[in-house]
Amino acid sequence: MKTPLELDEEEVKILRDFERGEFASITHFKETKRELEEAAHDFLQKDKRINIRISSHDLEALKKKASKEGMPYQTLISSTLHKFVTGKLRSVE
Repeated sequence: MKTPLELDEEEVKILRDFERGEFASITHFKETKRELEEAAHDFLQKDKRINIRISSHDLEALKKKASKEGMPYQTLISSTLHKFVTGKLRSVE
């Protein structure tokens, strides 16, 4: 007897959408994949370095938050700045 899979909420939604036929094959998959990978690489290319001065208190707080997220603090800073410039960072005011 097989044990049923335990799916999380997102996996259940994906399965439901698949069963309803809401997924379609991509024509020219390899070419499309290559183009998307190239675009992502170009977009995510980190080719500039900056130096900033911040308070030691803020830096320690950033390091703690990054540690909780399981990432280097520089990555957290870069990600936060990216979200800000792309309008994806929401104010908590």
